[in-house]
Amino acid sequence: MPPSPSLVAVDLGASGGRVLAGRLEAGRLVTHEAGRFPNRPVRAGGRLHWDALALWAGVQDGLRAAARSSGTVASVGIDTWAVDYGLLDADGDLLGNPVHYRDARTAGAADAFARLLDPAAHHAATGSQVQPFNTVYQLLAAGGSAPLRAADRLLLVPDLLGRWLSGADVTEVTNASTTGMLDPATRRWSPAVLDALATSPAGDVRRLLAPLVEPGTVLGPVLPDVAADLGLRGAVHVAVGSHDTASAVAAVPLGDAPAAWISSGTWSLVGVELDAPVLSEASRAANFSNELGVAGTVRYLRNVAGLWLLQESLRAWADAGSPQDLGVLLAAAADVPALRTVLDVDDPAFAPPGDMPGRIAAAARRTGQPVPGSPPEVVRCVLDSLALAYRRAVRQAGALSGRPVEVVHVVGGGARNALLCRLTADATGLPVVAGPVEATAVGNLLTQALALGELSGGLPAARAVVRASSELVTHRPRGPEGAWARAEERLRG
Repeated sequence: MPPSPSLVAVDLGASGGRVLAGRLEAGRLVTHEAGRFPNRPVRAGGRLHWDALALWAGVQDGLRAAARSSGTVASVGIDTWAVDYGLLDADGDLLGNPVHYRDARTAGAADAFARLLDPAAHHAATGSQVQPFNTVYQLLAAGGSAPLRAADRLLLVPDLLGRWLSGADVTEVTNASTTGMLDPATRRWSPAVLDALATSPAGDVRRLLAPLVEPGTVLGPVLPDVAADLGLRGAVHVAVGSHDTASAVAAVPLGDAPAAWISSGTWSLVGVELDAPVLSEASRAANFSNELGVAGTVRYLRNVAGLWLLQESLRAWADAGSPQDLGVLLAAAADVPALRTVLDVDDPAFAPPGDMPGRIAAAARRTGQPVPGSPPEVVRCVLDSLALAYRRAVRQAGALSGRPVEVVHVVGGGARNALLCRLTADATGLPVVAGPVEATAVGNLLTQALALGELSGGLPAARAVVRASSELVTHRPRGPEGAWARAEERLRG
């Protein structure tokens, strides 16, 4: 009997993309990587951009390889990072490369929008965390620009790639919920936010917005010319949790114990899964966000800086002619005294690319703490500080949602960082279950399986497949948490 057709996940992150193919076999998901390609931002004309056509070329190469290695492809789903968008003209042509969320153009935009719509009213309408790069602030910053004036359609990055794949002219709701313009209770665009934005130079962007669709929607066949070129005849395009964290959370192997999750990568998203949003004033004060998930869920979360500080430190050392082996560094960092120096990883000083070790040293001096000198000391400072941020976010998520947390799941790249997972268990005082590392692609693939009827039973059935298919590692807290409480007080002070 020939093998069943493959499901294919396109998963793009801030530093690279990959294409994975998978099949369900005897209750397990079996996957293989078909392609991987870099995602290199490009600075031009004073702006930091994503190279959208290079990404599309990488996607095509990966899909072509997936078709060759898998035989028949049943479906393709696309997930990427959040908030960024491309503008298309009336002919469907891209009006320049999408601007990168780390570009400086949004400086001050959040404060400017607060003068158009009271922050409390904005949070009541969207439940969004205030982050300077949210799409609503990007649009405000772009107000009056030639591309925005000429645009006929705005598509978030996964939907832009999806349009080139199948012609689908839609916006998937999990990514839309990161824009600061979506009502998480109705899962529709917020009139209050769009009305406020219409009074700015950005104008009434309703004319640019595509119809919203839920994850699990079959969007139609791959375009004939694309299918012929890539070997995807008969394949359909399925809307998945197109925000990579939405797909990752769909693959968190939640069990019966009340749990928080951390999707740990360049960014860390820390939260709990709910049936309805939390729109309280306390939630706004804590800067939590209500983002939409697969199967009608809400991802109640806080965005934490994540492994960006470590990644940028590694890049800075390499650029300085002193490349470091991460495995060796982590082993050495484990022997560095704990909690000597802890920093606020969400400090805006750490957000742009650049000399991260130098910025960490400057922050240590500014706060009167020992300055991490060697690479292992810098790494230990970063990981201790991340674990402390996780501790705070996990406790806030439980308290603000009214959902007690008894276990923490870590998925994504951070799940393979045993030192970070162990420190997170110590900091939170809770067992930490690490895995799967490839949660985003797994959630993408299982959402496709549910949409095509290859799997029934919704998210619980998908998560049962994750548990059967993954090697999960549990890290248990060691000893009293007093040192972490004192470090937290020191950070606040």
